[in-house]
Amino acid sequence: MSQELILLLITAATLGFVHTLAGPDHYLPFIVISKAKKWSPGKTAWITFLCGLGHVCSSILIGTVGIAFGIAILKVTAFESIRDNVAGWMLFGFGLAYFVYGLQKSWKRRPHVHEHLHDDGEIHKHTHTHEEEHAHVHIRPGEEASITPWILFSIFVFGPCKILIPLLMYPAAEASVHATILVALVFSLATVGTMMTIVMLGTYGFRSVHLPLLERNVEAVAGFSIMLCGAAIQFLGL
Repeated sequence: MSQELILLLITAATLGFVHTLAGPDHYLPFIVISKAKKWSPGKTAWITFLCGLGHVCSSILIGTVGIAFGIAILKVTAFESIRDNVAGWMLFGFGLAYFVYGLQKSWKRRPHVHEHLHDDGEIHKHTHTHEEEHAHVHIRPGEEASITPWILFSIFVFGPCKILIPLLMYPAAEASVHATILVALVFSLATVGTMMTIVMLGTYGFRSVHLPLLERNVEAVAGFSIMLCGAAIQFLGL
């Protein structure tokens, strides 16, 4: 293995770690949705892994096509910029929709007092929420299908790894196909591994927080957090 390839592999691992850590959109949506949807750690890890895999594989596929057909790097990066823009708006739209859904859930959870006058003249008060009132006891937890994981997966497949193709794949392709494969593999492992590590640490940390206000508004908080991630992509270039 040449010194140039070793340096490129180290660069791939470093960039995979740093670009994931610097982009909260790589992990924050999974942490807040896991809390809101009460996903198990195993389900959270599996969904994060699949979304991360889709995230890197889509860019690897586009980079491979560009290299194989001799497409100029400027054209490939321009296409990746379009994908990045689409993914950013998708993430923002999903966050907005989930925020509105969360506000509705928060309103139903709002506790309020009802008074009842008994025959003996005693006034009885009790507190309840509309969510409890409308709950369907015959639906078991986990039985209701959710499209949330599929939405996240779609967003991450559209979202490109902007640095992978111009900084790693095209330079590696000048050496050999073997070098290109190794660079893509190392970058993918670093990216997905960092995503899963941060998500699992954040998930366990978030689960230990039990605040009544947070529990009542957890979906709204999740949606607003995802909106911020989408806005950061669109307006801050993260």
